[in-house]
Amino acid sequence: MIADGRTKLWGDRFAIAATNVLVGLGLAFLIVPLLVAGLLAFDARDYLGPLPPPSLSLHWFEKLFSQDYVVAGLSTSLQIAILATLVNVVIGTAAAVGLDRGDFRGKGLIMAAFLSPLIVPAVVTGFALLLFLSKIGVINGFPRLLAGHIIITLPYALRATLASLVGRDKRLTEAALILGATERQAFWSVTLPLIRTGIVTGAVFTFAISMDDVAVSLFLTDPTTYTLPVALVSNMRASFDLTIAAAAVLLVGITAILIIVLERLVGFDRLIGQGMFR
Repeated sequence: MIADGRTKLWGDRFAIAATNVLVGLGLAFLIVPLLVAGLLAFDARDYLGPLPPPSLSLHWFEKLFSQDYVVAGLSTSLQIAILATLVNVVIGTAAAVGLDRGDFRGKGLIMAAFLSPLIVPAVVTGFALLLFLSKIGVINGFPRLLAGHIIITLPYALRATLASLVGRDKRLTEAALILGATERQAFWSVTLPLIRTGIVTGAVFTFAISMDDVAVSLFLTDPTTYTLPVALVSNMRASFDLTIAAAAVLLVGITAILIIVLERLVGFDRLIGQGMFR
């Protein structure tokens, strides 16, 4: 019995150690590339050399903002991401509420249709959208990009909102109806505050996926309207330099600053709620 207990103890210790190693490797896999990109972005050399750099400089950031092509791509990416986020918050919330409340034939098929962009390869989606939009006469790059980004990011907004709807206490909505509230009043006063965490989560994912997309955007751009990732890919093909690292650091920095400002001025408790049922 003592031997069996020791064997189980050593087995548990080995499992804990193996788990810690795997978690550490996963974190390193996520963080180390960001650290390397951050270090290269401040490299004072005019070429990609071995690490660590001999000196630091901001000249790659200066070169990044001196390229009108890249700045125009960043502007388009921000506009597309913001508009896609706003549209998908509305569509995703409405669709999630309808799917959660409804019990009708074909519900599973409708859910599969909403989530299909997660399964269909992005290249296929981009090519299909290019053909369809060209057939109906949409040749301008901005509406094509907006339509594509709405389609590929809608599943994230829908799934996040559905998760909040499943986890909410439905008795609270029923209590509001019993006390005399209408369906509309119960939704705005009870249901919406309970699921705002999922809505905000879906909005964040929508914005991030839209800013990062390359495969679909490559098919839907035109010579004057393109996103930042497309501009960076084009620059890589023409002349590879470390402005790409500078762009990566810039995006990470903007995200971090946005999080800090929201926390200081608004507070995440007020922004996304203080819990599922409070």
